[in-house]
Amino acid sequence: MNQLEKLKKAVNEFLPTSIENLQGYLSIPTVSAQNKSISETVEYVVAMIKDLKGEVKVLDDLGGNPVVYAFFAAGDQGDASKTLLFYNHYDVQPPEPLNEWDSNPFEPTIKDGKLFARGVADNKGDLVARLSAIKALQKVEGGVPCNIKFLIEGEEEIGSPNLEPYLKKYRELFQADACIWEFGGKDDKDRISMVAGIKGMAYMELTCIGAEIDMHSSVGAYVDNAAWRLVLALGTMKNQQNEILVDGFFDGIKEPTESEKQVVANLPFDEKAIARLYGLKRALITSRKGVDPREAMVFHPTMTICGLESGYTGEGAKTVLPKKAMAKIDCRLVPGQDPNYIFECIKKHLLVHGFDDIEVKLINGQKAYRSSFHHPFIDHVIQAAKEVYKNDVILAPNSAGTGPMYIFGEQLCLPIVSTGVGWAGSKAHAPNESIRLQDFEEGIVYIAYMLTGFSDALTEKKDTVVIKK
Repeated sequence: MNQLEKLKKAVNEFLPTSIENLQGYLSIPTVSAQNKSISETVEYVVAMIKDLKGEVKVLDDLGGNPVVYAFFAAGDQGDASKTLLFYNHYDVQPPEPLNEWDSNPFEPTIKDGKLFARGVADNKGDLVARLSAIKALQKVEGGVPCNIKFLIEGEEEIGSPNLEPYLKKYRELFQADACIWEFGGKDDKDRISMVAGIKGMAYMELTCIGAEIDMHSSVGAYVDNAAWRLVLALGTMKNQQNEILVDGFFDGIKEPTESEKQVVANLPFDEKAIARLYGLKRALITSRKGVDPREAMVFHPTMTICGLESGYTGEGAKTVLPKKAMAKIDCRLVPGQDPNYIFECIKKHLLVHGFDDIEVKLINGQKAYRSSFHHPFIDHVIQAAKEVYKNDVILAPNSAGTGPMYIFGEQLCLPIVSTGVGWAGSKAHAPNESIRLQDFEEGIVYIAYMLTGFSDALTEKKDTVVIKK
C-alpha cells in the first residue's frame, strides 16, 4: 500500500470522529458582527489543537477578538527547516434570513451526504479538515513532515480590523515558507478551484438624515425626502451600463501581466450554470456590456449596494416620509487600489454633486494581493491535488472575494494559495450553507498528502509553473 492509500485508509477510519468534532464546532454561534460566543469558540479551537498535542497560544493583548496561534513541530523523520502556515478564522456570518433555512443554522444537520450549518464552508469545515490531516499524518507517518503553524482569527467576517497589529508584533512567531489560505472547493464539474490572490475591499455606510421624526407622506409636497435623496446620490455613482462614475476610482490600478491574462482567459465559466445556481432573473451585466465575465471577476473593481434601509417596510401600507435613509456599499478592489483613497474619492464625489449632507463612514478596508505563479509551492499544491482528486485543477490569479491576504504577503513575504472543502453549491454567506461529506474526507487526505511533499518541493529549484487549462 503506497503512501496515499495509507492516508486514505487512516482518514476513513477516524472520519466519524472528525465529523463529530466539526458538528460540535458548528453548533457554537460565533457571529463576530454580533459579538457572539467568541470566548466559547476560542476554547473549543484550543481544545482541538491540544487534543493533537499541538502547542497553542491565545493572543489577545492588542484588542479585538483573540488570535489563536498553533504549532506542530516536524516529526523525527520530518524536515524542521521548512514551515507551512495555515490561515483560518473561527467567526462566521450572521445566519439571517432565518426563515430561508431548511434547518437551524447552528444545529448541524446531515442530509443526502451533505452537512448543513452556518460556517461549515466558510470556514469551520476547512479548519477541522486541516487538523484532521495532522491526525492522519501522526497515525501514518508518526508525525508531521515539516513544521506546521496556524493563525486562526475571529474577525475575518467583519474585515479583520485588528489583525494587522498582531501580524506586525508577532511576525517572527508566524514566519513560514508558504501559506495555505482559508477557503476553496470544487466547481460545478468537480474540478478543484484554487486562487493565488484575493481582491481588496472598501466597505462604507452612507447616511442621509432629513428630519428628527418620520412624517406624514403628504408633506412630501414641500419636505425633502431622505430616502429619495440617498437614492439620487447613489444614482450619480453608477450609470445604467453599470459603469462606475466616481472620479479617481480607477487611479493606481496595476495592469495584469500577460501570463495572468492568459490564465484568466482559460478559466472555465458556465453562464447558464451560474444563472441556475442563483436563480438569476436577468442576463449577466458582462453579457449586456460585451465583457468577458472571467476578466471582470478577476481584474475589474466593483461597486455594490449591499443593503438599503429607510421608512416603513412592513406588511401593508404606511404612508410615511422617512426621516432617515441608510445604505451599505462595498467596493471590491484590485491590486494598486487603496481603500482609504477610494473612501476619499466617494466623499469628494458626493460633495461635488451637491450631496454634502450625506455622511460617509468607512467600515473596513483591505488591499488586494496576488502571489507569483512562478513559485515552486504553487506547482506543488496543484500537482498534489491532481494526484488526490484525479481531476483538473483550476488556479486563478485571485478570488473575486476579499480577505486579509495583503497584510500576510506584506508582513511575512511568502507565497499564498487558497484551497478548501467547499463545493459549487456551498452557499457560503447564504441560507442552507453546506459541504459534502465526501469532499470533506477528500480534503483531509489532500492536505495530508500535500504536506508529505512540501519540503522537497521547496528544496528543488523550479523556474516556471505551467498552468494548464
